[in-house]
Amino acid sequence: MSLLADKTQGPVLVGAHTDSGAAFVPDQSRAERKRSYAVADFTVPNGREEDWRFTPVDRLRPLFEVGPDDRDGVTVTADTPDGVTVSHGTPGSVGLGVGIPADRASAVAWESASVMTSLAVAPGAAPAEPAVLRVTGHDKARLNGHLAISAGAHSRSVVVVAHAGSVRCGANVEIDVEDGAELTLVSVQEWDDDSLHVAQHDARIGRDASLRHIVVTLGGAIVRISTNVLYSGTGGSFEGLGVYFADAGQHLEHRLFVDHEPPNCRSDVAYKGALQGDGAHTVWVGDVLIRASAGGTNTYELNRNLVLTDGARADSVPNLEIETGQIEGAGHASATGRFDDEQLFYLQARGIPEDTARRLVVRGFFASIVQRIGVPEIVERIMAAIDRELGATPQTEADG
Repeated sequence: MSLLADKTQGPVLVGAHTDSGAAFVPDQSRAERKRSYAVADFTVPNGREEDWRFTPVDRLRPLFEVGPDDRDGVTVTADTPDGVTVSHGTPGSVGLGVGIPADRASAVAWESASVMTSLAVAPGAAPAEPAVLRVTGHDKARLNGHLAISAGAHSRSVVVVAHAGSVRCGANVEIDVEDGAELTLVSVQEWDDDSLHVAQHDARIGRDASLRHIVVTLGGAIVRISTNVLYSGTGGSFEGLGVYFADAGQHLEHRLFVDHEPPNCRSDVAYKGALQGDGAHTVWVGDVLIRASAGGTNTYELNRNLVLTDGARADSVPNLEIETGQIEGAGHASATGRFDDEQLFYLQARGIPEDTARRLVVRGFFASIVQRIGVPEIVERIMAAIDRELGATPQTEADG
């Protein structure tokens, strides 16, 4: 694979310290963003706002207006091993208290949700199998989702949330990882081609706790997932992994904000995506804030995009904001490149058919991320889906 740019650095904002030791926070700090449970506090996006400039907001109008759930059009099922419980109830005014809506779509979903689904892992539990929550939409049903996931202290668990079908979905996901717990959360988007999905994931990571947050997006007309992470104690760890594949006309957008405030925490973000077909568009925005109090922080974020055909576009924006120099390490990298025809020729020259060779190159591109997921059934599912996508890869002029 030949990359057009080996490394693209996003803006790095370093706070200037005063004599008192306090850090100056720039006006454009991510810490200053608006958050509110009230829909009225957010205007309907017009696409000129920084947070919405990449998004086709006109196609998302249904998710910017308050509207009731169509519960008859959505099926939710759960497989829960010992130590995990799932319940459904009336949403509380602040849910788990982990996150607050940061845009209009999230506020609309919060205000309009009629049911909150809670998935709880008991303290100290270590289920042998993943807990699986399946959400299936029918006939463009309206879903205002509110999912609360709590991992009890010193538990160790894997939770999979799988989305499929036809839906108009605005959702909020709260994730509370208590002290000493280890949680792997996998969110899979395999929606039909007419689906809209805008979600905000908010995670709180306790002292010496760890969260592996994995996003797999392979379907939907427009999918936009914003993930926000904060730490409530020292020694917390966040690993954010993502895989996405956009076809013609699809818009797949992933945004992350990791807020380092306590000292001696770490974060590692790595997302990879492939695009093919006219109008395929992916967006990745990664923001990391290291506050003045977050000495000993170690953080890195990576995004790679592989453009398989003409007419596809990938936008990638890494941002790193640092208010203290007392850190272990901080960095970011982003690159977007075209499919490498030399690799394809090399494989074909050794007797490998073109379609198989193409599949091998793309599989190799995703392998470093997929292997880190560590959930065998999810890994197999991802690679099978990628193979299905590649089965319809149109031939470029360069291939001919």
